Amino acid sequence: MRIFIGNIAFSTTDNDLEALFASYGRVTHARIATDKDTGKSRGFGFVDMPVRDEALEAIEDLHGSTFSGRTLTVSEAKPREGSRLA
Repeated sequence: MRIFIGNIAFSTTDNDLEALFASYGRVTHARIATDKDTGKSRGFGFVDMPVRDEALEAIEDLHGSTFSGRTLTVSEAKPREGSRLA
């Protein structure tokens, strides 16, 4: 399951995001979205967790929690509009 994480502190790294979710189960991918031109964080990211129940528990526990001084928005990722995967 792909999970969307919003309102991430700009100093958060991919490894920080992976560590946050790893306490709920296996994380296969964690990535902070970055600006193509500057390489700086865009303040959101995605985590992939292969076990749906673990992912749902992480979403429930982490949505509204504070991480690095910011209140996180955590939800199941929705397909991008116009995506071939939709």
